[in-house]
Formats: sequence, C-alpha cells, structure tokens
Amino acid sequence: MTTREYTLKIKSAVDRLTSQEFDGRLMHQNHDGEPNPSEESLRCFIDLARAILFPGFFGNTSVSSTTLPYHIGVNVEKLFKVLWEQLFAGMCFECTEEDRMLEVKKKNAMNIAAEFVESLPDIKLMLRTDVEAIFKGDPAAKNFGEIILSYPGLRAIVNYRIAHKLLDLGASILIPRIITEMAHSETGIDIHPGATIGKYFAIDHGTGVVIGETCILGDNVKLYQGVTLGAKSFPTDESGTLIKGIARHPILKDNVVVYAGATILGRITIGENAIIGGNTWVTDDVADNTSVYSNAKR
Repeated sequence: MTTREYTLKIKSAVDRLTSQEFDGRLMHQNHDGEPNPSEESLRCFIDLARAILFPGFFGNTSVSSTTLPYHIGVNVEKLFKVLWEQLFAGMCFECTEEDRMLEVKKKNAMNIAAEFVESLPDIKLMLRTDVEAIFKGDPAAKNFGEIILSYPGLRAIVNYRIAHKLLDLGASILIPRIITEMAHSETGIDIHPGATIGKYFAIDHGTGVVIGETCILGDNVKLYQGVTLGAKSFPTDESGTLIKGIARHPILKDNVVVYAGATILGRITIGENAIIGGNTWVTDDVADNTSVYSNAKR
C-alpha cells in the first residue's frame, strides 16, 4: 500500500467510529468538574484498607503497639480522602442531564465515606471470623499470618466485605463492582458485592468460584474451588427484555459445605448442615442435614 492508501484507511476507520451508526452508549462524555472513577485510586484505597485492617501484614511492616495509633490514624485519613473522591466520581459517572447537583453529590460521598470509616472496626471483626474459619478448616494452614498474606480466598473476601458495606451505605454500584472485580482479576474468585454472606465464611483454593448478586449465605459456609452459585433462568418482560433485580440465586443456610466443581442454580434453599458433593448439579431445594452427591441424596 502507498502512504495515501494508509491515510485513507485510517480516515475511513475514524469516520465510521464517529458516525451516526453508533448510538453513543459505548462512549462516556465527561462534564466539567465531574471526575471519572480511577482503578489506580481504588487500588490505593484497597491497599490502605488492608493496612488498616491487618496492620503489620500490609503497608508499613514496622508497626508496633506503641506506633499503631499513629499509623492507623494516618492511613484512615488517607483512606477517607481517596474513598470520598472515588465515591463522588462514581456518582458523577451515573449522572443524568437532569441530575447534575455536584455539591450535593460531593456531600453525599463524604457522608458515605465517613460512615464507612466508622464501620471499619466491625468489618475487621467480621474478617477475623473468616480468618478463623479458614484456619480451622485447612490442615495446611500453619497460622493466621499465612492466611492473611497468601490465601486468595481471604483476599477476595476482604474486597467483598468492603464492597458490600459500601453498597449497603448507598454507594453507586460502579465503585463496589470495580473493587470486587479487582479481586476477581487477582484471585479468580468472582463475588458480587450485592451478595449477603454471614460470619465465618471460608473459600478453600478458590479459583473459579462464582457467587451471584442475590445469593444469601448463612454463617459458617465453606466453598471449594470451581463452585458456582448462579441463576437458573432469566425472566423477561413483555418486550423480551431481561427483568433485573429479582432474587434469582441460591440461599445457603448455616454450616453448608460445597465441594469443588459443584453448581447450584436458581432461588433454591440449601438447608443447614447440608453437604453438596463435588461436580454435583443442584437445582432443587436440599433439606437440612442432607448430603447430595452426583444428584443422589444421602
């Protein structure tokens, strides 16, 4: 090809990419004073949160009982600023032309960030139960530190607990989704921030675990790698459009164990103390104290 031919091809591509054949839904137009969410800033937020929740394991490793208040104080102040800015960006991202009250959104973002900071001790207590559950359930785990620093299941759970709290406090869905998808990329574990998960939650190995948006998990639930807690079907309205927001994922009650490769679909209930065997396909309710292996109950 000649230089002119290259130029014409480039111009043709630009013309097509900017033409009316595209409806604009794959383009986001920023307005003055409206920042975009930043994955880099959210990674900084998660790093700060890990350093606050697990001091000495993440962030400054020279923390002592004497310097702990200083380190926690500095990190919490940094976290608050990064968080409210990203929450504000998430709110701006979802703005409509009729809803551009930026000062109101900024105040709301600061309020949510402040409430999140206030909830950090409760998140830490919840995560302690998760670490304990993983430690008690894994004979290979030698101590808490090994789990905190190296277990992908816990890393995914940390991001989920943070994202779920933000969603619960009223953050726009984009920010919690980015946070859990960061863990998904890092660990191969996909937990929707909208899922509800109780205390003492353990994920062993974890690669390929999927937990859907409307899942409800009780206390002391344990999942192995490759487990899917998903939807069985997707109802549509009269126009054939998917109906969003309906409860479509499983409920797992207390003390349920789901082994590797199992698939549990639909708004069904897995009863207390139930065991779902590996590579099992479950689409019906399972009673309390029941074991299911390859679709045969015991």
